[in-house]
Amino acid sequence: MAQTFQIKGKVTDRDTQEPIEFATIAIVGSTKATKTDENGNFTFSVPSKNAKVRVSYVGYPSQDLDFASGKTFFNITLAPENEIAEVVIKRPRLKYSNKNNPAVELIRQVIDHREQNRLTGQNFVEFEQYEKISLGLSNLSPKFVNRKAFKNYQFLFQKESDTSSTYMLPAYMEEKVSKVYYRNDPKKTKQYILAEQKAEFDPKFIDNEGLANYFNKLYDKVDIYDNNITLLTNQFLSPIANSAPTFYRYYITDTIKNVSPNLVELSFFPRNKSDFLFQGKLYVSLDGQYAVQGAKMKVSEDINLNFVRDLNIELTFDKDNVDKYYLSRSSLGIDFALTGKGSGIRGNRIVSYKDYINGNPKPDTLYAGAEIERKIQKKTVDNSQKYWEGLRQGLLTSKEKSIYQNIDSLQTMPSFRSFMDVAALVLSGYKQAGPIEIGPVNTFYSYNPVEGLRLRIGGRTTEQLSNRFFSEAYAAYGFEDKKWKYFVSGTYSLNNKSVYKFPQHYIRSSYQKDTKIPGQNLEFIQEDNVLLSFKRGENKSYLYNNVYKLEYKAEFSNNFSINAGLTKWKQNPAGIIRYQIIPKLGDPIQINELNTTEASIGFRWAPKEQFYQGKLYRTPVYNQYPIFTFNYTAGIKGVLGGEYNYHNFTAGAFKRIYLSQLGYADVNLDGTYILGNNIAYPLLTLHRANQTYAYQLQSYNLMNFMEFISDQHASINVQYYMNGFILNKIPLIKKLQLREVFSFKGLYGGLRNENNPSYNEDLFAWQRNSDDQISSFTFGNKPYMEASFGLGNIFKILRVDYVRRLNYLDHPNVSNSGIRARIKVDF
Repeated sequence: MAQTFQIKGKVTDRDTQEPIEFATIAIVGSTKATKTDENGNFTFSVPSKNAKVRVSYVGYPSQDLDFASGKTFFNITLAPENEIAEVVIKRPRLKYSNKNNPAVELIRQVIDHREQNRLTGQNFVEFEQYEKISLGLSNLSPKFVNRKAFKNYQFLFQKESDTSSTYMLPAYMEEKVSKVYYRNDPKKTKQYILAEQKAEFDPKFIDNEGLANYFNKLYDKVDIYDNNITLLTNQFLSPIANSAPTFYRYYITDTIKNVSPNLVELSFFPRNKSDFLFQGKLYVSLDGQYAVQGAKMKVSEDINLNFVRDLNIELTFDKDNVDKYYLSRSSLGIDFALTGKGSGIRGNRIVSYKDYINGNPKPDTLYAGAEIERKIQKKTVDNSQKYWEGLRQGLLTSKEKSIYQNIDSLQTMPSFRSFMDVAALVLSGYKQAGPIEIGPVNTFYSYNPVEGLRLRIGGRTTEQLSNRFFSEAYAAYGFEDKKWKYFVSGTYSLNNKSVYKFPQHYIRSSYQKDTKIPGQNLEFIQEDNVLLSFKRGENKSYLYNNVYKLEYKAEFSNNFSINAGLTKWKQNPAGIIRYQIIPKLGDPIQINELNTTEASIGFRWAPKEQFYQGKLYRTPVYNQYPIFTFNYTAGIKGVLGGEYNYHNFTAGAFKRIYLSQLGYADVNLDGTYILGNNIAYPLLTLHRANQTYAYQLQSYNLMNFMEFISDQHASINVQYYMNGFILNKIPLIKKLQLREVFSFKGLYGGLRNENNPSYNEDLFAWQRNSDDQISSFTFGNKPYMEASFGLGNIFKILRVDYVRRLNYLDHPNVSNSGIRARIKVDF
């Protein structure tokens, strides 16, 4: 009796020489089969030399192996059955039309059957899912690799292939194995993570969880049955979306009859090459289901997509236990680079599925709780490689195997740690100094008309000193007012985790003595940042603040958070601000200070929020879910010197609205209502103005500081990013790859007579400018409005807006229009 023997080999495309991943190697007449890995390699056990082994892949003729020569290693090249790059019709010139087009009729059948073929069209589904993301520097020249600076890092570099003259540097790896359950009624997906591991950097320098979130967003899950596929923070219209025949051209390019059921190869191309669309091939089943059995997609080179040199998607579908097609493997590869040539970053996300069962009901208790739960087994915590080899649906390449070990080795090297230290200083503004960080460096120097030249030095402690207690402090000095400013805080972590990472749970006390522009509440930047030292118009409205705070904050795993606080606040007017009461008879009464005591509580809910946690701020990874906020602040008279009673209610909502081919819009709604009478205007809502030349998203860019004051208001802020949908269709201009940006900001409010200095002489009089003109106002019978049109993607990093103020143009020292700029890096 003949004994089994093992064969090995590699499957490649004849024309491109690229490896074919997930090709099938099977024994004819048997269920025994295997698949090639992402490098086209396979290992297969054959029962005898008389067995008939066939190599097949959708879109290629099958090929049988010959064992007569006795060889056990096979280099197999498959020739595409009918490769089509583009369809060009010459005279007589016939215009492409959807009408009476069999390809369009076929794709409409696919669209009509989409819901019954997709996962969400089934009642119950369960499967095991394996995800793998790997990234590395790519296309590195020998000259680059052999530089003296990399003398100690040669173990990191690897040849891109056996025949390549270029190198790559594997740099990141993440793996995850999950058991997933889906229920249609009521709809619920439950994912139990059974094992996960990733190459992690020193948390002093990098937020590893945030980095994983960012990579997972860039390499998002590809579901061709969705109308829109989100990749690289943009949406691409699926070739089987409801509106796809309007934006795509379709051609039947082959019928494949050597598989069962027979398939139609459908090639598709964007009608406009610059739109966010795919081009490629679909393989559609001819068994009445009109299901997608396979897909190969990429993007056009003319697309307005930054820093992406190549993007390829391959999807493979198999039949489940009820004869429905399910996604068995998804491969997404993206090559990032600043230019078309040279080095870049290449990444791949591969998701494969097994043990796919359709129609098996599960108890409701299985779906209870959060959508994602971790059930990590101890073997994976201990990083048992043998255990991981049993979990993976396929083998790691030699390059991937080296990543975990290389990252660990790299971080023990002093030169690399020095590099990361410098990189952290440049990117975050903080310099490591043992258990403390010094910074942020962009606040060390600034200028304003009250303080003149301002110098500041500060720092904070890190987890190296304590996981429980954190302290932060700075000192600043103004050479014009000759005054010192201070800040000091102490924070106690209630969950024994860093207070700068999610989930935060802490108590903090602080004291601050510093200057402030009333109503200036900046996000993602410090007020004394050197870049904000240059301002337009009169800029002398300042306060000297003395603020004592006691704060509590708790964040929960469902992205709901609570914050509460007690604040004692003394403010002294500075610059041109005057706190004075002007009676009908007698001289004005000057008020040198204003004292308040406030108790507050706030709530924030951001469903499924993800972000990268930097040293100072969180950089959000936006999704399709809204963010809600609510805050209540009570002024308490007679407690700790408080002079006023009031109740301030504020609510807001943010939503990113994706509009497929038309880009996306960020919409902010917020409103405030303040209860209480005889409240001095500095305690009311001083609407957020901007007098710098930087475009600020949440401020009114042509409003002056302290110009509008209210005790009730509602506002809307819309930022619409059209992603070049219009400009990329205009000859010559489209070569610049500019992107249109539109914005509108509207604000309407009111001020009750009891809180209006025009009607109540017991209140602080309206603010006046250097020319003794009233410069603070409430609203009339119309809202404040401003709009802008901007060009984004200038040099791929700059947005420049022309901003127009639409009303209240009779106020003193206002600008009717202006040019504002903002750094915005996006794909």
